[in-house]
Amino acid sequence: MSNDEAAPVVEAERGCVDEAAEAGVELLLPREVPLGGPRAMPVLRVLPNKHRHMVGAWCFADAFGPEDVTAHGGMDVPPHPHTGLQTVSWLVAGSIEHRDSVGSVHTVAPGGVNVMTAGRGIAHSEHSTPETTSLHGVQLWVALPEAQRWIEPHFAGLDAVPTVSVGDATVQVFAGSLGVLHAEVPVHTPIVGAEVRLPAGGVAEVPADPSFEHGVLALTEGLVVGGVPVPVGGMAVMAPGDDLVRIHADADAAGDVVAILLGGEPFAEEIVMFWNFVGTTHDDVAAARESWMRERDAGAEARERFGVVPGGEPTLPSPRLPDVELLPRGRARRR
Repeated sequence: MSNDEAAPVVEAERGCVDEAAEAGVELLLPREVPLGGPRAMPVLRVLPNKHRHMVGAWCFADAFGPEDVTAHGGMDVPPHPHTGLQTVSWLVAGSIEHRDSVGSVHTVAPGGVNVMTAGRGIAHSEHSTPETTSLHGVQLWVALPEAQRWIEPHFAGLDAVPTVSVGDATVQVFAGSLGVLHAEVPVHTPIVGAEVRLPAGGVAEVPADPSFEHGVLALTEGLVVGGVPVPVGGMAVMAPGDDLVRIHADADAAGDVVAILLGGEPFAEEIVMFWNFVGTTHDDVAAARESWMRERDAGAEARERFGVVPGGEPTLPSPRLPDVELLPRGRARRR
């Protein structure tokens, strides 16, 4: 069976990417993937991407929603492990309860943020709250540098983050620093994570650290970055050198245009990513997988690395490792 429409779609996407490059913007297009267990919620994943793996230390970016939770069930992710990274959860609508194996329980809602530092290993679950009817937001990961990759796991949750007006935009900083604003959550490399919200036709020149590369992820239609339209779930990436990120909202946008600004110093290290594990080598992620699969069937006293998430839910199994060695990769395109 063939798909006669596939070639035109690919050509159209390539044309968008090429036009963006002529404007000095690297346009990354997302792919749809299922998130979680048997009742998986669809998300748009833009990092890692076949053309770029990271923006600063940001190594993973999923956009989701607006999702009608009453029709599709929302987020329902049973206990699962992480190593070598930080997870960052930011919402535009709805709320999600986080539980983890170091004893943290925190519900994140719009205006607040959850940051979980996996370090040597942690497990957690994430579920939409009963009162949530619509879910909209992002799930992000930050790669830990090798010196901090195996630190003890910990969690930080904020109910409010610093906010500032920039041009026509309202900017909320949920990770790192933007100008004089600083989010009071732990980070281990110089980064920024912020929501930028604009009314239709609005314009903002957001101050930027010229040593950072930046990516602007679209959560709604109508986002334009550096003159380049960015589709929902897509990301406009700019190389270091500019001290402003120019963002505007299409005048015909149906409502507020919401974007996520990510940035950081180009991440110099190479990493190996497999499933929910980040390591330095193939052996690192293979050992993490082996530990998880062994511990998930063991009693609480035998779960030394990943611990137990309160609630008694069944845990997610890891996929099988590929039959070839996973090679370390940097922030640029795949080897």
